[in-house]
Amino acid sequence: MKITKLNLVNFRNYSNLAIKFGDGMNIFVGDNAQGKTNILEAITFLALTKSHRLGVHPNVIMFNKNKAKIKGVVKKDKIISKLEINIQENEKKLYVNQTEIRKVADYISNLNVIVFSPDDLEIIKGSPNVRRNLLNIQLSQISKVYLNIYNEYNKLLRTRNEYLKVLFQNSIADSNYLDIITNKLIEKAIVIYQKRRQYIDLINNNINSYYNDISGENGIVVKYEPNIEFESFESEEIRKTLKHYYKKNYKKELNYGMTLVGPHRDDFSFILNAVNLKFFGSQGQQKTAVLALKLSEISIFDEFLGTKPVLLLDDIFSELDLKKRNRLLKLIHDNIQSIITTTDLKNINKKYLVDAYIYNVKDGKVERK
Repeated sequence: MKITKLNLVNFRNYSNLAIKFGDGMNIFVGDNAQGKTNILEAITFLALTKSHRLGVHPNVIMFNKNKAKIKGVVKKDKIISKLEINIQENEKKLYVNQTEIRKVADYISNLNVIVFSPDDLEIIKGSPNVRRNLLNIQLSQISKVYLNIYNEYNKLLRTRNEYLKVLFQNSIADSNYLDIITNKLIEKAIVIYQKRRQYIDLINNNINSYYNDISGENGIVVKYEPNIEFESFESEEIRKTLKHYYKKNYKKELNYGMTLVGPHRDDFSFILNAVNLKFFGSQGQQKTAVLALKLSEISIFDEFLGTKPVLLLDDIFSELDLKKRNRLLKLIHDNIQSIITTTDLKNINKKYLVDAYIYNVKDGKVERK
């Protein structure tokens, strides 16, 4: 899968921008605060209908404008798709080949992306919600079943939490209704647990190899950590265990007015030679671990969808020392379409730049060198 063209209107600092991408490496060079990351953000938005940036105001519309537009052309094998997102203050409209798509679930996966940015250290350092969000984004791109089940689970979870509050306030309310919701919730939870466990198993097939390629170290694994223990991830075992915990925690859940166990409380961690990198890893080890995770995802997309995603690397060279930069470029050169931002190209092996499309970015203007 490749993105061949991108057009922006009133998006961040771009009033009107048109870019053509090469099939291989595309590098945007410029000082900080010139608009390089905004280009990656626009591609992510076109793929996922939301930004990848943490802690950034969600309004991507240019100051003093009331709407923005992102358009892109995507090529998968011989199929060409024209994607478009029109953004207003409280509304997004999605289009594929000029036909409006009303459900996000029907739009996702027209453009698949893997994003690495400086914010991604939060995948290790941040709260479990950051890590769950990563799993949900990536699984939603490769599995419509997962995306639909996950959305249904969240609706049932809200209903169950609301009804727990009703039961707490009204002792004569019908507890049988809670059982019906709980059983439906469990069936959705089973699929989510199994899909997440499968995804992390697939990550572990490759993450140590990538970690070693970049850093020279070995011994990293990703450990899946549901907030309750299962003897196995067989459907009946998950079903039985969840029913046990819901029965056991009934009074506690009434008091809290919320569901205390389930995949909405999942987590995972990075373990390097039996050490949890969140607590004991250096920043260099943490950066390399997240990057190895992202690279491991490429083959998963290829396996499930028959095509590689677009790799977006934001300010990647400042995150790695010289040796690791060139090791990374060796891994992705000629292997995948990549779109990279950087402040300079110093000390980059020129053999990786020969066929690259290189763009200068300054004050919201982009020119190909």
